[in-house]
Amino acid sequence: MASVREGNQGVLVVVDVQVGVMRGTWDTARVIANVARTVARARAQGVPVFWVQHNDKDLPMDSADWQWVPELVPAAGDVRVHKRFESSFEQTSLEQELQARGSTHIVLAGAATNWCIRATAYGALDRGYDLTLVKDAHTTKPMDLGQGEQVAAAGIVHDLNTVMTWISYPGRTSGTATAAEVDFGVPGGSR
Repeated sequence: MASVREGNQGVLVVVDVQVGVMRGTWDTARVIANVARTVARARAQGVPVFWVQHNDKDLPMDSADWQWVPELVPAAGDVRVHKRFESSFEQTSLEQELQARGSTHIVLAGAATNWCIRATAYGALDRGYDLTLVKDAHTTKPMDLGQGEQVAAAGIVHDLNTVMTWISYPGRTSGTATAAEVDFGVPGGSR
């Protein structure tokens, strides 16, 4: 069983809102605006902002596609984490950075819903963190299953929003909130 984190220290974790990741995603402009809104709310409340940035053979570090979308600019005091796997926790400095700040509640936004956001959400809960998924600040591309089958991106987003509202872990809280209502001091949602 994971160690449940005591206290109530919220942080915002923004995952992979990079040029190459966001190209062709569902409702891209609205989602980027909502991520920016969530970042602005976190900064206004003095909540630490973590920027997780993916790199691999298809998204090489320092390439044009690897860069953050132009609408989002990490501030000098924000934490940057580089990753190579879907979970933002696997072989990265994220957990050490969270522990150094006494973090207990992760507010999560970014892309891609069915890969890195899902893996990071479960990784957070598995490690004893409370979680709030910003339900209008994550997105993905449609999934082509082959033989004419496709899963719509909006359905993938809706599915994860539903799962994070209903999933339960002992001693932890998970839920969703919109970018307009998210409360960094309330694990699992909004007041």
